Amino acid sequence: MTEFVKLDSFDRKLIARARANNLEPARVTAEAVGLSESAVLRRMRRLRAEGVIVRDVALVDPGRIAPHMTVHVLVRIPSRDRAATKAFKAAMQASPEVQGAWDVTGEWDYLLNVAVPTMAAYEAFCDRELGETSGIEDFQSMITIREVVAFDPSKASLAD
Repeated sequence: MTEFVKLDSFDRKLIARARANNLEPARVTAEAVGLSESAVLRRMRRLRAEGVIVRDVALVDPGRIAPHMTVHVLVRIPSRDRAATKAFKAAMQASPEVQGAWDVTGEWDYLLNVAVPTMAAYEAFCDRELGETSGIEDFQSMITIREVVAFDPSKASLAD
């Protein structure tokens, strides 16, 4: 069972600022949240040590680097066989094209977020990961035309 970390109002303010810009200098954060610089650094170290902040990453716009397509894929597995499910999850974790995967409710079993440079690359992904030998019953692809709301992890609310 997950052990939840107790957060006070300062912790929440620090997390919100780190989620928006994790490169903000501690002195700027300290001034903004009403703590000393050393208190900010100490609290941020604690939040990392307790696993509240799991990693610091840079969000990159792939469209600025090379052409790419985002495809959302709904996947159905024929049964809830543990071995088949485990193999599918492992394959998706190992696939560089899969940017996210979720176990979902309803008619489909999984939702994938797949990023590829071309339709030919997507076809190769489908043949390799979702083809006849993959154990997949069916899948449906939805190709993104344009992004309406950008993915922004800082928007996710934190439980009170």
